[in-house]
Amino acid sequence: MNKTIVVKLAAAAAVVVLAGCTDLKPLQAQVDTLKQQVSQLQTDVAAAKSSADAAARSASAAQSSASQAAQAASGAQSTANQALSAAQAAQSSVDATNEKIDRMFKKSVSK
Repeated sequence: MNKTIVVKLAAAAAVVVLAGCTDLKPLQAQVDTLKQQVSQLQTDVAAAKSSADAAARSASAAQSSASQAAQAASGAQSTANQALSAAQAAQSSVDATNEKIDRMFKKSVSK
């Protein structure tokens, strides 16, 4: 008799489970929707990563360009300093020549 009760309980459980299977269709639809959303998110993440990689490459190129510009500016400053030094030397030479001319003129006037 115990076996028949167990068999009846198993049969009743099977009926309950099978009746519950009809409720799985909405859940399956939700699972399918979630799978689609996950797939879309994976696509979006890949696109965002690609954009971030491109931005990093652009930033690196900009940094390189800025470094080159800084080196060029440093070279220009060095050239400007050399030109200033040459101009100051030339001015000193002109001042010395003017002084000699003034002295020669004063000597010739005083004679």
